[in-house]
Amino acid sequence: MGQNGKSRYSGGLSNTNERVIGVPERPSLNQWLSLQVRYPDRIGMLGKVTSAIGQAGADIRGIDFVSASGGVVTRDFAITVKDREHGERVVQALRRVRGVSVVHAVDRALALHSRGKIQITPRVPLNTQQDLLIFYTPGVARVSEAIHARRARVFDLTIKSNAVAIVSDGSAVLGLGDIGPHAALPVMEGKSMLFREFGGVDAFPLCIVAHGAQDIIAFCKAIAPTFGGINLEDIAAPVCFEVQDRLRAGLQIPVFHDDQDGTAAVVLAALTNAVKVVGKDLRSLKTVIAGAGAAGTACARILLSAGVRDIIVCDRAGAIYAGRKEHMTEAKERLAAQTNPRGFRGPLAKALVGADFFLGVSGPNIVSGAALRKMARKPIVFALANPIPEVDPEEGLRHAAVFATGRSDYPNQINNVLIFPGLFRGLLDCRARQVNASIVRAAARALARVLKPSELRPDYIVPSVFDRRVAPAVARAAAQAAIAAGLAKAHLPRG
Repeated sequence: MGQNGKSRYSGGLSNTNERVIGVPERPSLNQWLSLQVRYPDRIGMLGKVTSAIGQAGADIRGIDFVSASGGVVTRDFAITVKDREHGERVVQALRRVRGVSVVHAVDRALALHSRGKIQITPRVPLNTQQDLLIFYTPGVARVSEAIHARRARVFDLTIKSNAVAIVSDGSAVLGLGDIGPHAALPVMEGKSMLFREFGGVDAFPLCIVAHGAQDIIAFCKAIAPTFGGINLEDIAAPVCFEVQDRLRAGLQIPVFHDDQDGTAAVVLAALTNAVKVVGKDLRSLKTVIAGAGAAGTACARILLSAGVRDIIVCDRAGAIYAGRKEHMTEAKERLAAQTNPRGFRGPLAKALVGADFFLGVSGPNIVSGAALRKMARKPIVFALANPIPEVDPEEGLRHAAVFATGRSDYPNQINNVLIFPGLFRGLLDCRARQVNASIVRAAARALARVLKPSELRPDYIVPSVFDRRVAPAVARAAAQAAIAAGLAKAHLPRG
């Protein structure tokens, strides 16, 4: 609290004069706060502080010693709260403990994002005049002339060989919706971190103001000379379908919409292992998908290519079927022609009766435990909406033989980071000109095979995102599939 005794929230380390920013108003799960607390250096005081935090319903994730002088101890407490109001209640609970003061309460997410999460650094040292002459003018002219004489040398002599553009208009950001390009930038920065950490790929966040597919397509074509690949991110359907299709037809570098094919690849890998756990045949699964956007459409497509035939895709109006008139688009018409072979008509809950596999890529809390109980024996449930899944996780764990979410605090996290860093690593290494369905399926198969049959169990159907076997396995499979498809000349080992 400040000198006036009121609690203060801040996006960074606070002082007594700064304006309070506050924990974001939007409710979300697991908001992190860092509380700096001072209290008398007496036996039992630390216990009183931790008890007050726990009784207020917060979780303590870490305690750090800051200082001790003049009979006063200062410590930092890392805690999680549900929302802004919950954080206020925790601070008030601490204020009621005699002798305890709260120096500041910092939203750790805002603090750690201060000035962004990524930067560009040179790969070679620049220390002398000779270095300057070689790396800039006049030495760089020789490099430009070499590329001008033979354009393919741009891969050998520039960052293009390891560079991916992450392009987003911010129209469909996971869990947030259409928040625009400025608010999407922190998400794309995070994506850049994942590319570098897990794939060794230099990825650049490019959030753009765009008014429809044509703007995004024109932008991507204009920047293509700089990049070896383009990762489309958080672009709403149906615009994303047109953007990906037209860019793949018009560019000679891989274009990959992670919300479509990235999600689909991880889902297929996880399902491939899940059916082994429950003893079912992938091809005979009765499957229900909630969500007919980018992810749902791509998942239906990849499951069909893997041999799954009985698929019902549902949107807000219920099952999509041939001949439906309400709430249909061109993309949904194609889905209707390829799925729902029995012509089922009705809501999601009825579609789930007797289903072997439910895949949710839509929104929070749309499937009840009662609906899960009506599924087939040993049902598989992937509830991937974030941060709140389609199925309450406790209900899912209770009723499903295999249960997965997109979250890291439950088993079987279906996370696209298992695919895109390795996929682009392989495509860049072999200088692929395109990415197609066969490459995506190969990546999915490689991901599934990372876990040995003896390792599989209901709570372990996909590797951890920190399993360092994943990216190399996916990279090899992607490169081999690109070469086999005639989309790359040869696999070029990284230098």
